Amino acid sequence: MSEVVVRQAGEVTGWLAEQVGRLVPQLSSTAAVPSLEQLADIASSPGSVLFLAFLSETAAGAPSTDLAGMLTLVTYRIPTGLHAVIEDVVVDENLRGGGAGSALVKAALVEATRRGARNVDLTSRPTREDANRLYTKLGFVKRETNVYRYSLTGG
Repeated sequence: MSEVVVRQAGEVTGWLAEQVGRLVPQLSSTAAVPSLEQLADIASSPGSVLFLAFLSETAAGAPSTDLAGMLTLVTYRIPTGLHAVIEDVVVDENLRGGGAGSALVKAALVEATRRGARNVDLTSRPTREDANRLYTKLGFVKRETNVYRYSLTGG
């Protein structure tokens, strides 16, 4: 069984941009793949952490060279406290169920705690049944709330 290793993105390279470009379409069919510069902005921002999951080995026992998954933790201060939000959680569709999603979320929760957040929010589409089961298993509680969105692009 492969071990999942989670790291915070440091230096953003062409390899990382390529790997993120492979994962983003698995998360959203309409989202644009971020450029190398946009990824560098995310990785260097004090308010966000890009977490990367790797498998220590492939099914054949060889070291893994592909990104297994990623998520972004966003923290920001408002008058009522430090907010923490997990965004853009995606695990490679061929590797789901192997612990990468759980390891990513747990790493983000540790970092949110370290930064001083009291709560961590995330949203997930209802159709992502496996992801929603994972979040519940990890202790997230579905909230009854009105979430509103205003589109600045008209879409």
